[in-house]
Amino acid sequence: MNRTFLLAISLAAVTTVAAAGPIEDQIRFRQSAYSFISWNTGKIKKQVVDQPATYNKEQVIAAANAIAAVANSGLGALYGAGTDQGTGWKPTQLKPEFFKQPDEARRLAIEFNTAANDLARIAQGGDLAAIKAQFGKLSETCKGCHNSFRQRD
Repeated sequence: MNRTFLLAISLAAVTTVAAAGPIEDQIRFRQSAYSFISWNTGKIKKQVVDQPATYNKEQVIAAANAIAAVANSGLGALYGAGTDQGTGWKPTQLKPEFFKQPDEARRLAIEFNTAANDLARIAQGGDLAAIKAQFGKLSETCKGCHNSFRQRD
């Protein structure tokens, strides 16, 4: 119960953006965070899904912990008004629908955080099948948000 309450409180930042700096900085920081998540999910995918013979428990734990840390870092503060337009390292891919559907954005953010935290916890146990299953759940949360709120290249 406490974990759910704390998660809900921390994710309230998705709609109540703190002063995170200029739009370009918000976009740049957000792009960097998601690039870092992508790099770490790639490490897990390689060792758990694509080439399980290469599985290294410590590397997967480190990658899962990194993903959870970013998920819990307050990413919602990087979605200020106007960040669906502009350029960070490259033009933003955030759809304007993100701001028109705040309840859906919040729901997807909570699902992502929960899946990332669960992956970090499950990785500690070293059960490859359980890690693979939870990694699949994490990947689905990413896909859900991308389908709803990310413009295609």
